[in-house]
Amino acid sequence: MPLRSDLFEQLQAALTGNYSIERELGHGAMATVYLAHDRAGIPVAFKLLHPDLGSTVGAERFRREIRIAARLQHPNILSALDSGVTTVSRVAGGPSLELLWFVMPFVRGQNLWERFEKEGPFPADEVLRVGRAVASALAYAHGQGVVHRDIKPDNIMLEDQRVLVADFGLARAVSDAHEKLTATGAVLGTPIYMSPEQASGDKEIDGRSDIFALACVLYEMLSGRPPFCGPTPQATLTRRFTGPPGKLRPFVQVPEHVEVAILRALAREPAERFATADEFAAALSATPVPARASTQPPQAPENKG
Repeated sequence: MPLRSDLFEQLQAALTGNYSIERELGHGAMATVYLAHDRAGIPVAFKLLHPDLGSTVGAERFRREIRIAARLQHPNILSALDSGVTTVSRVAGGPSLELLWFVMPFVRGQNLWERFEKEGPFPADEVLRVGRAVASALAYAHGQGVVHRDIKPDNIMLEDQRVLVADFGLARAVSDAHEKLTATGAVLGTPIYMSPEQASGDKEIDGRSDIFALACVLYEMLSGRPPFCGPTPQATLTRRFTGPPGKLRPFVQVPEHVEVAILRALAREPAERFATADEFAAALSATPVPARASTQPPQAPENKG
């Protein structure tokens, strides 16, 4: 939710000389994003964690994870430029509150979900272009020991022909606070795109979880519906444990090897997916990969609940 006006005014005052916040761009479960300008007048995206979430995560852990993510330098990664903690007062003379924030380059475009909402399902060649770019970013990040943990259309930015993955480090920054966050109702990851192992609360997830999430995104961008969905977030999470996703063809015009690659990346067990994002990208590009046998008939895709 947007920051309370009195706290926002304190934040603005504390940032004077470094950043000037102009307006809100959007907000989600973890943070609110503002258009701001740095001291040189260059537009940037200023991302502010929601206060309750920020107080649970803690400033030290947040800064450590954002610093790790900021080291990622790749053409398809939107890296953090700066991060900080600003202390404000809840009430005059009352207890203080630490506001956690980080700054990214401002993208003059839209995210993948915004485009999907305007245009509907994408042509296969455009989905594959985006998929290969995201897979390249993931392969690089995984090679640096960084797992994204929250790949979804909202975190994939489009600027002309550029594809940029945002928010590396943010989901990781809150992951170790899982028990406290569950008590406050926060969700780690997005149910529609979450891998089975992440949905199970497994802390030892690796890059194959990101591969699963990317496959969910590509499936939805092609077909107009997610591979697993239900009437509630919990039902959505449960669906990935109870059966395979429906096939894309013949409902979607897509090459057979692309369908096989996406369905393999959606395998319930990590060992049955691609070992690396580079392998997934290669399979999407041209190389057919063998389909995994299933003991259950495929389910027809269904609409989001």
